[in-house]
Amino acid sequence: VQLQASGGGLVQPGGSLRLSCVASGFDVKYHAVGWFRQAPGNKREGVSCISSRVDGDTFYADSVKGRFTISRDIAKKMLYLQMNILKPEDTAVYYCNTYWRGRDWWSQGTQVTVSS
Repeated sequence: VQLQASGGGLVQPGGSLRLSCVASGFDVKYHAVGWFRQAPGNKREGVSCISSRVDGDTFYADSVKGRFTISRDIAKKMLYLQMNILKPEDTAVYYCNTYWRGRDWWSQGTQVTVSS
């Protein structure tokens, strides 16, 4: 299993970014996948996830509801996180994740910095 995240960067408050995650070694259609983030001095926290159901139920942390949208492309084995109306408090390292065969699998992090 491998996860490779990309798409982070520096953006002004109110701006947008789209994170991408390439998944290999497992099928995103049949496994829940999600995004986490970790800000300096803070614990890693869940941002959003999409279920393994065919219709892909989605879940969001209260802090990002209405601003972030998670999606997946099953054919491309990709996971995305569209982030809109970004705030300085969204600044963190973002990771994509899946739980499979009894353990968590993590991508490398991608830095998102929201600052003017």
